[in-house]
Amino acid sequence: MKKYILISFLTLLFPSTLLASELNSGDIAWVSISTILVMLMTPAGLALFYGGLTRSKSVLNTVAMSYLGYCVATLAWVVLGYSLAFSGEGQWIGNFDNFMLGGIGINDVSGSIPTLLFVTFQGTFAAIAVAIVSGSVIERIKFSTWLIFTFFWVLVVYSPVAHWVWGGGFLSQDGELDFAGGTVVHINAGIAGLVLLCVLGKRRDYISEKAQPVSIKFTALGAALLWFGWFGFNSGSELAADAISVNALLVTNVSTAAAALTWILIEWKDTGKPTLLGAVSGTVAGLVAITPAAGFVDVGGSLVIGLLGGMVGYFFVVKLKQLIRYDDTLDAFGLHGMVGVLGALATGVLASPAINGAAGALYGNPGQIWTQLFAVLCTIAYSAVATFVVYKFAALLTGGGRVSAQQEDMGMDEALHGERAFEFEE
Repeated sequence: MKKYILISFLTLLFPSTLLASELNSGDIAWVSISTILVMLMTPAGLALFYGGLTRSKSVLNTVAMSYLGYCVATLAWVVLGYSLAFSGEGQWIGNFDNFMLGGIGINDVSGSIPTLLFVTFQGTFAAIAVAIVSGSVIERIKFSTWLIFTFFWVLVVYSPVAHWVWGGGFLSQDGELDFAGGTVVHINAGIAGLVLLCVLGKRRDYISEKAQPVSIKFTALGAALLWFGWFGFNSGSELAADAISVNALLVTNVSTAAAALTWILIEWKDTGKPTLLGAVSGTVAGLVAITPAAGFVDVGGSLVIGLLGGMVGYFFVVKLKQLIRYDDTLDAFGLHGMVGVLGALATGVLASPAINGAAGALYGNPGQIWTQLFAVLCTIAYSAVATFVVYKFAALLTGGGRVSAQQEDMGMDEALHGERAFEFEE
């Protein structure tokens, strides 16, 4: 009893001293660095990756959708998104307790890091999730529609799913394993991209003109920056500088390398040529596939996931797209949505209890597969319906969501921004 009285007395006299004992400087340093790495992924990595893949007349618009999307999503997150994702104890969604980050003091702690650092780290995830969606509708959505869509998608679609998985919602209570965003980020964004491309329709010249990437060099640089930033994305999701974080870093690297090689080997066999574009596409597939599993699988499991990620990515991005000719401009649905599904289900099979205590089917817990599948189906269903509603709302506010035929023919850069990515002397 005396001990508790003493602690209470010291808390009143020296609150900052006791707070400091809860914090870990190593964890703070690593999560801070991880936040910076994940931030780099959107306005630099994804912008270059997507920008290099599009046509010369729409490069700046493509980059701007990631760049300004990051800005809009950041504001949506601090205004209300974080509160909806991480406040309260509801099964489905948070509450308004942390509106404008109210109720969060500078000395508040989450685990061993300041709560404000946790807020910032999680906000970079929300931003890249919505930026990924843009890849499905490049070259045909109004920029004004996109900005409004971005703000409300973070609040209506991303934040509730984040609450389900990471904020104490029903999927978390059900035992779903999603270490760094397989369902929350990639499946969510991939399905949203599919919905948008279906609603907006194909580009006017999609069948008659085979769109050539403006710069595979830009795309390769963007993929390298994504790989670099993904170490913060996956390893930083442990929110601590510990052994699980190090394992996440290792398996992220292994899976990515395996997927890149798998993709180009399949491509080499299929077309007779191993392309750099195939290698960087495989890189992203490997990064996406390992994301939900990074904190739960060993190096052997990551190798399997990487191999499967390269195969599944190639099938959906190359073969299925050729077969049914859906216009997923930069393959957000194939690379993120479907490879994300693979990663989520593979986690249910390959999760090793030796890594983080969670066991998959391979280690005697077949029920984990059904838990993962249930989470995947819930995310797909909600993302599809909610994305449709958010898009319709954004389109209503902007007089329709698709650019005019004249603007599309001219190109997004000059028609919407009055700029050109490349200036040539005439």
